[in-house]
Amino acid sequence: MPQKPSPSYLNFDAKGYAWRDDIDYRSHPEAYRVGKGEQGVLSCEPYKSEIGKYWRFKTAEIAQKSSEQIFELFKNYLHQGDFVGADMARKYLQMGFTRARRYANYRGGNKYNKELGYQLNERGTGEPEKAAAAKIFYDRYKQAEADPTYSRMKAGWKKQYG
Repeated sequence: MPQKPSPSYLNFDAKGYAWRDDIDYRSHPEAYRVGKGEQGVLSCEPYKSEIGKYWRFKTAEIAQKSSEQIFELFKNYLHQGDFVGADMARKYLQMGFTRARRYANYRGGNKYNKELGYQLNERGTGEPEKAAAAKIFYDRYKQAEADPTYSRMKAGWKKQYG
């Protein structure tokens, strides 16, 4: 019998998590790992504070402004040779897409129902405007991922640090 899906945060291994909120990743970039998807985005300072204050997706208009501000930070980090900052900005763009998509798919952005043993909520009950916000973030995220300078820096970083 297949195992039913459940939120990954239920079995979160905090001790094994590669990203720490007690490290200044600008002073110690060697401690940063690229990871999968959005990992570390809510832990890595000072980037969390620099980028997070612009991260909004309530409406398409707000998402447009937010994604532009974050993409500007992304380009500035690249220009400064700061791969960690660029990667964090890219992660915020990706997270804008995934979170807005979750709110588009599920009422209140809740994929799982805690009261019912974390069973999946019904899909298609969310806010249609969030789909437009998700598309805006997705396009910026893909633009960041395709940037040749970012791609070179990422490959070099992964080779050197993992």
